[in-house]
Amino acid sequence: MSDAIGVSGLTSILLECWYSRLERRSQVVRCRALALGLAPLAGLFALISGWRARLYRSGVLRADRLPCPVIVVGNITAGGTGKTPLTLWLAQTLRAAGWRPGIVSRGYRGQAHGVLPVLAESAAEQVGDEPILLARQSRCPVWVGARRAAAGRALLAAHPEVDVLLCDDGLQHLSLARDIEIAVIDGTRGLGNGHRLPWGPLREGAGRLDTVTAVVINGENLTALKCAAPTYAMHLQAGVLRSLHDPSRTAAVADFVGQSVAALAGIGHPQRFFDQLVRLGLTPVPYAFPDHHRFVAADLPPGPVIMTAKDAVKCEAFAHPDCWVLEVDAVVAEGLQGRILKILGFNG
Repeated sequence: MSDAIGVSGLTSILLECWYSRLERRSQVVRCRALALGLAPLAGLFALISGWRARLYRSGVLRADRLPCPVIVVGNITAGGTGKTPLTLWLAQTLRAAGWRPGIVSRGYRGQAHGVLPVLAESAAEQVGDEPILLARQSRCPVWVGARRAAAGRALLAAHPEVDVLLCDDGLQHLSLARDIEIAVIDGTRGLGNGHRLPWGPLREGAGRLDTVTAVVINGENLTALKCAAPTYAMHLQAGVLRSLHDPSRTAAVADFVGQSVAALAGIGHPQRFFDQLVRLGLTPVPYAFPDHHRFVAADLPPGPVIMTAKDAVKCEAFAHPDCWVLEVDAVVAEGLQGRILKILGFNG
């Protein structure tokens, strides 16, 4: 197995301090010691990011306005919250309403330079794992680039039929002007300890949630979350299991009840995936990897393996016959669709 399995060392301590309820004295001592070193860095991070935001609000730095409405999906915490499933839901919702969406993404951990289109057969090493998943499941044109506005312009030039752009993970990318902002919050972990990076998980202060168009809470309801923006619940609904070795083969989750099943997840919050499998009646053996981990064949244990769709795009080339991907769909509370379509009706 790869040494990447599990979260260890400093990363483990950081996650413990960010998200855990500190019940043991050893936990408290570690986190207090870490805070002494990280609190000044967090203050500097907050100062720089706040100064940058003020430059954009004042017009000193100008955001690039594209010739169609832009919807940004992002979060204010480090790590996964469910942005990609929500982006897929938005693409399907907009298409059903008669819009023709396109998607732009940074292409995190992709090695390609500049901007380029993402195809179903693109390599994750070049364009990143999430853009491939978006290209395969959204049925929309997808382009990646560190400069989202440049990626958006290239997409619109190649696909003039597109009349609305979705930006996956771009809440802090202020150089791209936007018409709608949606912040996704993990309902289990919330805002963690409430501190800024690296002392806590926050990319921006909690007050940023007051300024977005909508907040979507993925999973458990956060009764303690208070913000001015309207909030909507979301959960991920499990579907069938699809074979990575032969995508024409499917199976039901119930077929694996009572078996020893390895659960593999290289996402921002692996425990959320493991917990979902437990709720489906399985008793998974968890294999947690860092977010966006570049898998190799040695990372896959023998026997039945169930993984996320994001991980599957990086494992399908060497998956053994008993590797399966759990297909999921985002289910979003009523109201968000109407709010988005109403705003687009004014801006379209």
